[in-house]
Amino acid sequence: MTPTNSSQVHSAPRKSWLALAVLLGGMFMALVDATIVNVALPSMKTSLNATESTLSWIISGYALTFGLALIPSGRIGDRYGHKWVFITGVTLFTAASAYCGLAQNDFDITVGRLLQGLAGGIFVPAVGSFIQLLFNGRERGKAFAIMGSVIGISSAVGQIAGGLLIQAFGETEGWRWVFFVNLPIGILVAIFAIRILPKGDAHAVRTNRMDWLGVLLLSAALTAVLIPLIQGQQDGWPAWTWWTMVAGILGLGLFAGWQVLFTKRGGSALVPPRLFHHGSFTFGTILALVYFAAFTSIFFTLSIFWQAGLGHTALESGLLTLPFAVGTAIFSSQSSKWAAKLGRSVLVIGAVLMVLGLGSIWLILQNVGINDLTNWMLLPGLFIAGAGNGCFLAPNVQFIVATVDNAEAGSASGVVQTMQRMGTAIGVAVIGSIIFGAIHKETIRSAADAANQFKTGATNAMLMSVILSVAALALVYSLPKRLKLSHGGPQAAPAAE
Repeated sequence: MTPTNSSQVHSAPRKSWLALAVLLGGMFMALVDATIVNVALPSMKTSLNATESTLSWIISGYALTFGLALIPSGRIGDRYGHKWVFITGVTLFTAASAYCGLAQNDFDITVGRLLQGLAGGIFVPAVGSFIQLLFNGRERGKAFAIMGSVIGISSAVGQIAGGLLIQAFGETEGWRWVFFVNLPIGILVAIFAIRILPKGDAHAVRTNRMDWLGVLLLSAALTAVLIPLIQGQQDGWPAWTWWTMVAGILGLGLFAGWQVLFTKRGGSALVPPRLFHHGSFTFGTILALVYFAAFTSIFFTLSIFWQAGLGHTALESGLLTLPFAVGTAIFSSQSSKWAAKLGRSVLVIGAVLMVLGLGSIWLILQNVGINDLTNWMLLPGLFIAGAGNGCFLAPNVQFIVATVDNAEAGSASGVVQTMQRMGTAIGVAVIGSIIFGAIHKETIRSAADAANQFKTGATNAMLMSVILSVAALALVYSLPKRLKLSHGGPQAAPAAE
């Protein structure tokens, strides 16, 4: 680094850190919104007379559109500058939050959540891009570490914040404030972003055209797969659900073929086919999907069971999952250091702890009677699972991206994070079908009958989460044993839940 560059790095550090605060404020809002709604689901069901499939759409739809927007918005930011992409996304997210809070029926809340997810996927990639632009050397590493802490804290805050808001504003309509709380945050973030974020991006790339057909094909294919998973159980798995799922799978094949053709024509493909020339990267993307399907769905399971099944309040439901969030926050703060010392073993340890934690919860649900079950019984298992998640969450993207060449790191990181969102969407859809498949309203004669049916559904759902965790553990061994050290190259952002 030349003296001139060194001077430039240190000439405006305060403004860079203020910009980081603004960026992370927006990211925090989007990530909290991924979990804050879990404890609000039973209240929404009562207030809006929502169907079971709508509850799944509220979580899965958010993750789906979030994931689908990640790569295109990152490419648009690279071409035209990230500032107004970030501001546009935050503004849309704030407006969508208001729409969700004012929802009057299933359609409103589902559309609002789809728009929220789309908006989050638009502006969140700009955070990592700005960190690359605003910081260098150790300061960049420190900025990414702060970003990782915000990701960990958001998982802890979401469930508790939702419970407190519903407790404060009432079980019937308090869920609306889960969305209204975003309005002042979003407005302030947008205003400060306009004033503080740098206008230009000297590294903007305008040479390659956007793969809009690829975006359309991928969106249609994934939606076709997800719709039957969410609607099938409620509708009795009619023929159209199977045909739609088959069409979605064929659509993914068509998307893959188009990516190859688009690349041969000299375009910048949405998902570069060359990445999958690395076998370890292919298995790594499957790992990202499977792991996120395993762990993000447990909040859906426990919130539905604890509130709708056992009649606990939203705040009690939020407190139930606090040990998981605490474990994640504590262990994620050290995971990067452990990854440097232990290599892939830190991911193995994380996956093993996740299996043990979720396995213990499943055993408790399987063997403890409904009248004897308390939150204290689940506390150790949730903390252990959270500790495993903390070990795994931050380093996993870096290890998967390490399977490809440094020049492909940016594209690879975007693909992995998209797969994580798809894992969340598919996981909640599958888990929702399992839970609600155990509920037979015509046989419910008392609160005890309902509680036992919800317990059966939650037990079966937790078993599926355990199975997915075991699969994730097996897939970890496809990754390299050590991270490749790269100096000055792009640094993979921590995974966002």
